[in-house]
Formats: sequence, structure tokens, C-alpha cells
Amino acid sequence: MSEEKENIQFQLTGELLHHVEHLIESNNDKELHKLLDDFHYADIAEILDELNLEEAMYVIKLLDSETTSDILMEMDEDNREKVLKNLSAKEIAEEIEELDTDDAADIISELSEERQQAVIAQIGDEEHKAEITELLAYDEDSAGGLMAKELVKVYETWTVAGCLRRIRGQAKEVTRVHSIYVVNREERLIGRLSLKDLVVAKNEQKIADIYISNVDSVNVNDHVEDVAKVMAKYDLEAIPVVDENKTLLGRITIDDIVDVLKEEAEKDYQLAAGITGDVEADDSILQLTRARLPWLFLGLVGGIGAFLIMEGFQESFNKYAVLFFFTPLIAAMAGNVGVQSSAIIVQGLANDDVKGSINSRLIKEMLLAALNGIILAAFLFLFVWITQGKANTALAISVSLVVVIIVAGLIGTFVPLFLNKRGIDPAIATGPFITTSNDIFGILIYFWIAKMILGI
Repeated sequence: MSEEKENIQFQLTGELLHHVEHLIESNNDKELHKLLDDFHYADIAEILDELNLEEAMYVIKLLDSETTSDILMEMDEDNREKVLKNLSAKEIAEEIEELDTDDAADIISELSEERQQAVIAQIGDEEHKAEITELLAYDEDSAGGLMAKELVKVYETWTVAGCLRRIRGQAKEVTRVHSIYVVNREERLIGRLSLKDLVVAKNEQKIADIYISNVDSVNVNDHVEDVAKVMAKYDLEAIPVVDENKTLLGRITIDDIVDVLKEEAEKDYQLAAGITGDVEADDSILQLTRARLPWLFLGLVGGIGAFLIMEGFQESFNKYAVLFFFTPLIAAMAGNVGVQSSAIIVQGLANDDVKGSINSRLIKEMLLAALNGIILAAFLFLFVWITQGKANTALAISVSLVVVIIVAGLIGTFVPLFLNKRGIDPAIATGPFITTSNDIFGILIYFWIAKMILGI
């Protein structure tokens, strides 16, 4: 494939999809193979996601395992699951043997336990089989569950000449060589090797004389989010994984971390929108209902609570009906301010930027909310005074707005910090939970202050 073709942005058009379907229908394997040869495996996966299962299986059977193994990794999870169900244990094993251990373990983990055992039994490479089995034993959200066994390591006792010979052999099994790790006789990670230092060193020099002892690593049991933070902080393309004894077990590369960050962002976005569970647009109505209903029910309860509060101030409505018309404004401002405050805190927690005591955060948010509230209340005061001609009514509504904004800001700051302290995902605080709670508090504060100022 020419460099010019590689740099062209792939676009899946209806015309291309129709052409692929026509070639499949006419069993024109030669032209179909020629067409797909010009595409990256990720682009082919995108095409297969749009085909029906029978057509996708046709393409999978047509291409070689070296290509289809990469295609499977890029396919939509639901579509991949359907494809795997239509492959025999031996066929899946052939795909697995072409993948790095981390990707192979990911594929196998999606199968039932019975199918896992059947596929593993069909893997011919005993070392590959043992490494995959090891990875499957780790928690999927741990560094061990994310790492790959393929890496380049050298021993401190080797000479430069011997090291170069052995690196050539190891590099054949590694897709990308990000780093060369140095271990001692006990297989403990003691440093890393600069390619520049290795190239310029004399053949008879020992690796112990030229390696760099400063090397970042993560424990095999560390959570993947902690791994992502370390790699982001130090701008690492790969990081070694060790156990409690510093024994080198594997490595995690940046592409795996990108996938973790993407999944976490999608989960947080759904939580912020009031959706529990990992769902997609193509999921069944029942699955989508289960994911959405809990927070919708919370919103219903919140609405009932707001109704009860307003009913308790019915006398105020009778004397000052204008208060009723500003209720949506107060509720909306409370919800908006709360979401803004919580979003900033949740983002800071995710980036590990939130430091210091909760009290200092609350004081800062209170001052910020007070400033914003006073500015907004000044405009609202003038509007109400001009349109209604009553200064005391304008004052009651404006003062209520300031207090509501301050309280909403405090709640939006405190709740995610509190949830994070308790080990609960703080992203939940940017959704309907914070909006509903602030709506209720906002309405309650609004009528209570208005009642005091107006002497109702």
C-alpha cells in the first residue's frame, strides 16, 4: 500500500457498502479481496459492523487470520460476540495466536467459561497459552488485566554485543518497541536502557554500566485509572508492570490506556445524563429502560417534593402571584449552578487536580457563587422592579436568587467530594441527582426567604 493511500481519511459511504455487499452476493472473492487489501483493518471492521452477520462471516472466512484477528479487535463488541459465536473453538484459537497476549485475553474473556477452556486447549503455542491463562486470572480493571506479556528485556550481566543479538530475537514478537527494560538475575526490574546509549557503547561493556536506574512502573494490582494517571503525568508511551517483589511481569502501552480513558469518559457521560449501566443506542428497549428508569424515578420523586413545598406556600401565592411565575427561573438557576460546580470538581478529581481540604474548596465556591449571584440578582432586581413596579417583591426574588446560587454551588462542590471520599464514582453528582436536589432546595429557600422579606 502506498504512503499516499495510507494518509487518505477513510469514509464509509453507501456506495462502498453496496459494492461490498454485491461482491459478497456474487461470490466474487478475487475482487473482494483486492478491494479490502487497500483498507486498514480498522476500516474493514467498520465495514463489517454495517453488514449483516452472514455477510460479515463471509468476509471473516475469506481473509487470513493475521488480518481478521486485528479486525475482530476493532469491531463493535456486540457484533464481535455474534461473530465469535459462529466460529469454532479451533477457528477462534487461530485468531488468538495472531494477537498479542493482552488482546488475546480480551477476546477470550468475552466467551463463556466452557468456550474459554475449549479455545485455550486449541492454542498450539504453549508459551502463548500460558501467558494468556495468566492474564485471564487478573481482575479486568487492574494493571494485570490490561498488560501484555510481550516486551523487550535484558539482563544487567549481559554485554552490549550479546544484548544486541538477543534484542533482535525478542523484538520479532513485539509490535512496537517503546522501551528496553533491564532486570537482574532474580527477574526484578532495576532500570531501563536507552537505545542511544546501547548503540554508542562498546561491545564488551556490561549493561550494568550503561543502564538508567530511574524507571517508572506500576503494580500488577493497581487500578487501570491509577495507571492512566501515572502515564499521563509522565507522558509515557509504555510502562512496565511489576509485582510486590518488583519482578517484571509485562507492560502497558498507550493505546490500551486510550481505550480505558475512552470507556471511562463514556461511562461518566452516561452517569451525568442519568443513565446507569453500560448501554448503547442499539441495545434492547428493556436494557435501555433499566438503565434510564432509576434516575427518571428520582426526578419524579423530586417533582413531587417540589409540589409539596409549593403547596405549603399556597397562601404566599394567593397574596403574591408573581412569585409563582419566577419559580422555574429559581429552579433552573439552582440546577445549572449545581451542575457547573460539580462538573468542575468531578473533572478535577479525574485529573487528580483537586487537592487540599474540603473546607477550602467550599469557601472558594461560596465566594464564587456569591459574586455570580449578586451580579445576576442585580439584573433580576431591575427587571422585576421595572415590570412589576414593586421594590419589595424585586428584593425578595433577587435575594432568594443569591442565596439559592450559593447553596447550589456548595452542594455541587460538596457532593462529588463526599462521594469520592466514600469510594463512589463522583460523576454521578453531575447528573439528575444534583439537579433534582438543587431544584428542591432552591424552591424551598426561595419561598422561605420571600415569605420573610414580604412578611406573608
